[in-house]
Amino acid sequence: MSEVEHVVVIGGGVAGCATAYELSAAGVRVTLVEREGIGSQASGWSAGGINPLHGIPAPLASFALESYRLHLALWPELERLTGQKLGARRISMALVAANDSEVVPLLELRDSFEMTDGFSAQWLEAIELREQEPRITADIAGALLTFGNGVLDSQRLTLLLAEAARALGATVQAGTVSAIQHADRRVTGVVMDGTTVPCDAVVIATGPWTGAAQEWLDYPLPVEPLKGEILRMTMPGRPLPCDVVAPGISLFARPDGQVWLASTQERRGFDREPSTWAYDTLFGNATALMPALEEATLIQQTVCLRPVTPDDLPILGPLPGWEGAYVATGGGTKGILLAPAMARAVADLIVHGSTAIPVEMCTPSRFAAGQRGGTTS
Repeated sequence: MSEVEHVVVIGGGVAGCATAYELSAAGVRVTLVEREGIGSQASGWSAGGINPLHGIPAPLASFALESYRLHLALWPELERLTGQKLGARRISMALVAANDSEVVPLLELRDSFEMTDGFSAQWLEAIELREQEPRITADIAGALLTFGNGVLDSQRLTLLLAEAARALGATVQAGTVSAIQHADRRVTGVVMDGTTVPCDAVVIATGPWTGAAQEWLDYPLPVEPLKGEILRMTMPGRPLPCDVVAPGISLFARPDGQVWLASTQERRGFDREPSTWAYDTLFGNATALMPALEEATLIQQTVCLRPVTPDDLPILGPLPGWEGAYVATGGGTKGILLAPAMARAVADLIVHGSTAIPVEMCTPSRFAAGQRGGTTS
């Protein structure tokens, strides 16, 4: 056990709540601070996909698969600690090739699924896919039908992580942090709503709002918001037999019969207003793939701001030049998938000084070229 006795985790999204849980499980006293409500931002409005084999930046391949494995172990443990159902499950997903040029990459992806324990995939010609879901347009080249990905309610995951941390002794507190106290860059406390909370270490898990921490710690932490919108809809007829993903659109089946049309990506700062552009784009792409969606009814249009970095990799670990300052942010569009590994890695580094999670590509030092000089207080 390290000499760190009390850690303040700033940020009640999935990364912060997972970190609070991992630290609490390791026997560390934790205070989790969130200003707007647990899981109230991107972590509460994600599609909740746990998809480690596709859509992952190449440097994160091993990290993503490790995080997937951690998810599978985490789900029953959260239910045990909280006495509540998470409802996570593994699913089938059809990855559609819109034309012949997209077939070869999907056949190559099939090999990845077949070679990875717990996953499988088979190629379906267009007519075979339409036998399973006749509402799909005939104007496709085929699809890779995969099994092994997971899906969950991302807000429920975040809430249960916070509740599990609390069950293990953590304090969950509402408040707004305004500064980090330190002595010669050794963290001594967190200033929250005019009061100082003494601590040995702090974890910055503030998502797209990491810019404030950049000022507190005088260290470059380039994280910005990536706006994403989803349409939650109902449509006549039977539910989708599986998720269907095509270039420009994903159709996610939900247990309540809804189908979610996902998702857009825009760099529009901190704009959280639903847009006509997003509706038209998602609905247009969805009806081109499945014309029956013309009869669908909109239930809700959701918006979230995902935290992204310049190289699309998270920022994880201790800040160089500081003692007791750690970062766990920048999960981007894969934040729900990556959160368990992000949290485990940071908790390991705080408690043991090292981690078996592959995080070399995610260290904050990769942005140090732009570091500013600072003063101590």
